[in-house]
Amino acid sequence: MNTTTLKNSTPSHGWMHKTGGMVPGLLLAGTIAAVATWAAQFPIIKSNGLSALTLAIIIGLVIGNTVYPSIASQCSSGIAFTKARLLRAGIVLYGLRLTFQDIGQVGMAGVVIDALVLSSTFLLAQWIGQKLLGMDKRTTLLVGAGASICGAAAVLATEPVAKGRAEDVAVAVATVVVFGTIGTFLYPALFHWNAEYGWVNTTMQQYGVFVGSTVHEVAQVVAAGEAIGSQAADTAVIAKMVRVMMLAPFLLILSMWLSRSERQEGMKDGVNNGQPGKKITIPWFALGFVLMAGINSLGVLPKEVVSVGIQLDNALLAIAMAALGLTTHIRAVRAAGTKPLILALALFIWLLVAGLALNLWIPTLF
Repeated sequence: MNTTTLKNSTPSHGWMHKTGGMVPGLLLAGTIAAVATWAAQFPIIKSNGLSALTLAIIIGLVIGNTVYPSIASQCSSGIAFTKARLLRAGIVLYGLRLTFQDIGQVGMAGVVIDALVLSSTFLLAQWIGQKLLGMDKRTTLLVGAGASICGAAAVLATEPVAKGRAEDVAVAVATVVVFGTIGTFLYPALFHWNAEYGWVNTTMQQYGVFVGSTVHEVAQVVAAGEAIGSQAADTAVIAKMVRVMMLAPFLLILSMWLSRSERQEGMKDGVNNGQPGKKITIPWFALGFVLMAGINSLGVLPKEVVSVGIQLDNALLAIAMAALGLTTHIRAVRAAGTKPLILALALFIWLLVAGLALNLWIPTLF
């Protein structure tokens, strides 16, 4: 009887032990996220378009390369849980920021602009990164996702599909921070120079769509829009949210493309040996993201619930970013060299020039 009791209690005890072992890592990542969220509220930080996500990974990088190695054994299980489970939950809740009604506010022209900017930027990233610069596929995928969709959040969402390492994510986020911040100052300056010299005819609404369809981070979009006016900021955010909404189909298409590429490479190398190809990995969290946006579009959720959900989402993504920073070694980031920055610079120029051309041309078709 005692033996039976011991057998029955062992699984529960093991689960409790495993859960308890995650607490130090969760507390560490959570504390970093809280500090980053607090710091992100300062006006000087806000005006530069730096979000809590970017601050969380920066703080995580500093601690991860100084204090963390000495306590890594106690925190590793919690950090691993954060990078896997909490990250995916954060991407699902990200859908609460969107409604399908947002599409109507930018019109079909805005949707087409977003789609063309996203697809062209990502494909260009793969060609330049892998063909011209000889970069590895993981880093190229993550840098391309960050530039073409929504910055750090897109990098985080793409990481499980691309099977990226912590250092790959850190490099990609660094490019988002550098060139997104440059864009925060450059876009308003270009607007004022254009108003002074009259290069092209543009309105505040057109400027907003241009910013929303080409600037990296949501926080950076807000900063670049607010620098011109509230109307420009509102339009920019809506255009950006439509672009963010394309994250889910992007992840599904990327997953199918990567699975197909792996099958083709396996057949070319004779690895399959008559065995069926690798199944497509469906990023279920991307479908959850769409479902959450759909529920939010119905208007059935009270505003208070949506607000709490968004705050929880901010916290989850910041915690995930902190965990990624903690497990990123500066040596590995340094080893990536200047190639990711060269790639990101090329994409930034593409977004600025081709993005402007699309914003001027596409509306004439509708």
